[in-house]
Amino acid sequence: MVYLVNITARAERDFASLYEEIHAADSEAALKWYRGLKKAMLTLEKMPDRCSATPESPQFRHLLYGRKPHVYRVIYRVLYAEKRVDVLHIRHGARRGITASKAGHDKPKSIPLE
Repeated sequence: MVYLVNITARAERDFASLYEEIHAADSEAALKWYRGLKKAMLTLEKMPDRCSATPESPQFRHLLYGRKPHVYRVIYRVLYAEKRVDVLHIRHGARRGITASKAGHDKPKSIPLE
């Protein structure tokens, strides 16, 4: 079964901020890593349940991307009835856990492929 992968406004801001933080515009390696993260998010369209539930809430899951100490968490929820995955938040793995108010209840947007 294929799910539509959507990104909330909050996650979109996180992703744009990450681009600046890692200086992806100035580094080929950073840009490659950034694009890899994007590809990894898009793989959630197939088998979104493969990732574990977050420690904060069993209703959220997280995809871990990167190598220590640069591991990022892509926090998302699976909406089975709608066959949709909502990417809620992207954050560094070392940051404290999320709260429900920060989980991203924004209207989702589709992730562009390029």
